[in-house]
Amino acid sequence: MSFFQKLKNNTVFKIFTNIFVIILIPFIIWMLFFDENSYLIHRKFNNEIEDLESTISFYQDKIAKDKETIKKLQDSLELERFAREKYLMKKENEDIYIIEFDTIKD
Repeated sequence: MSFFQKLKNNTVFKIFTNIFVIILIPFIIWMLFFDENSYLIHRKFNNEIEDLESTISFYQDKIAKDKETIKKLQDSLELERFAREKYLMKKENEDIYIIEFDTIKD
């Protein structure tokens, strides 16, 4: 038997020379890497979706905290406390002293 006859009788060679396999392998490579809807593009889009969903949840938490703060500020005493703490506002004839603590230990 010659080399080509042995090669023809080899089962792996028969599988890879099948017309369906010859068409299927380039098709799979094309769909995974080169098509505009390829696996790589889908993976990139999925990562972007996850990032956007985490951003959405972060901002929803921020909105909930801000709504809670706004609800607290409906009371005039809370509004006054907030203005004094955040913006250092004061009443007339009142002095404000800011005490800063040094956290560096020698």
